[in-house]
Amino acid sequence: MSVVLAAAEEFQPQHEFELDAWVPLELGPIDLSINKAVVYLWVGAIATIMFGIWVMRFGLSLRPTRRQTTGEALYDLLQTQIAESSLPSKAIGRWFPYVASLFLFIWMLNMIGFVPLPISSETFDVGGLDLPTWGIYAATANLSVTLALAFITFTATHVEGLRYNGPIAYFKSWVPTGVPKGLLPLIVPLEIISQFMRLISLSVRLFANMLAGHMLILVMIGLIFIFGNLALAIIAVPVATAVYLFEVVIVVTIQAFVFALLSAIYIGGAIEPEH
Repeated sequence: MSVVLAAAEEFQPQHEFELDAWVPLELGPIDLSINKAVVYLWVGAIATIMFGIWVMRFGLSLRPTRRQTTGEALYDLLQTQIAESSLPSKAIGRWFPYVASLFLFIWMLNMIGFVPLPISSETFDVGGLDLPTWGIYAATANLSVTLALAFITFTATHVEGLRYNGPIAYFKSWVPTGVPKGLLPLIVPLEIISQFMRLISLSVRLFANMLAGHMLILVMIGLIFIFGNLALAIIAVPVATAVYLFEVVIVVTIQAFVFALLSAIYIGGAIEPEH
């Protein structure tokens, strides 16, 4: 009984998402410390760059290989389903690279989050050597990461709205046409709040979906250790595997696509508010 209680106290799924500062770095009130999420962002950025170069740069020919066909299909999907459907034609050249890169970067971060990697502050002993433990962790399951990505889109949206329309016309477009003047004191604050709600909805949607998937997997596997009963593996392992496959096959791509699509919609709507 004491062993079971000790295992239950030791295994806390939420601890997997705590971020200890590996390299403390503070700039006044701003914490810029390097932690596990930062390292995963670096890995995701490098993997995204290498993937883009490998798919779209090397070995291009008039008779496309399977790799080239995949790259062209991906480019066409992002061009037609995200850029052309959401951005005005005059802004596609400027903002297609951003939304396409955003999709690939988030998709790569999500995928890496389901690949066991030895990126951890916890270690295990092998022949006297302390090696980092292998585990799964998604940088996009950290609200600070998704909020930072959403803030880039938020800033770009309003910068482009002001640049294309001017401040008066842009802010005037926030108020629906035909609204009685008596309702303006109510409508204007609500519209300002709705603009900031876009920032929250973008970040929380991605964060919550990735966090929930990882928590379910950790909890199902952790039940075996909490109760100290291998018989639970008959249920826990298949359920954890099903959640893992669902996240990798469906959720990873959908969340990256939705984030990039909404970013394109917000930027396009700011450039041409009448649409």
